[in-house]
Amino acid sequence: MKDHNDNTTENKKKKAFVMGTKYLVRVAIFAGIYFALSFTLQAISYGPLQFRVGEAMTLLPLIFPEAVLGLTIGCLISNIFSPFGWYDMVFGTLATLIASVLTYIIGRLLKNKNIILKGVVGAIPPILVNALLLPLIWFLFSGDTLYWINFGMILGTQAATIFVLGLPLLIALNKAKGYDESLK
Repeated sequence: MKDHNDNTTENKKKKAFVMGTKYLVRVAIFAGIYFALSFTLQAISYGPLQFRVGEAMTLLPLIFPEAVLGLTIGCLISNIFSPFGWYDMVFGTLATLIASVLTYIIGRLLKNKNIILKGVVGAIPPILVNALLLPLIWFLFSGDTLYWINFGMILGTQAATIFVLGLPLLIALNKAKGYDESLK
C-alpha cells in the first residue's frame, strides 16, 4: 500500500503535467490565431501602413503568460511571408518578443488594478517597440530613409489595432467564465 507521501508526489506530478499541457496548448492556440489573422489578411499585415489584426492579441500577456511565447511564434511564422525577408523574420519577431515580455511585466506590476487601466498601460510596449524598431529595421536593411514618417504610421496603426480590437478582446477574455486564475 502506498503511503501518503507517494500520493502527494503523484498528485503534484499530475497537476504539473496538466498545467504544462494547458500552457503548451494555449501557446499553440495564440500562435495559430496570430498567424491565421496575419496570413489571411496579408494585404494589410505588412509595411508602414499596416493593420496587422493579430496585433490585437498583444495585450494578452497581461492575463496569459503563455501569450508571450505564442505571439512570438505566431509573429515568426507570419514574418516568413513578409516582403521584408529574413530581417523581418529575425528582428520583427524580436520586437514582438520584447514588447510581449514588457507587457507581461506590466501585467504583473498592475496585478490588482482595473483591467482597462492594465490594458491602456500594457498597450504602451507593443505600440512603442514596433513604432521605434520596425522603421529602424527598414532603414538599416532596405535603405528606407523615411524613418519618422514610418514611425508615425506604425504608431498610429498599431495604436488603432490595439485599442479598437485588442482592448475589447482583453476585457472579454478577462470576464470569460473559463478564465483560469491559476495561470495569472
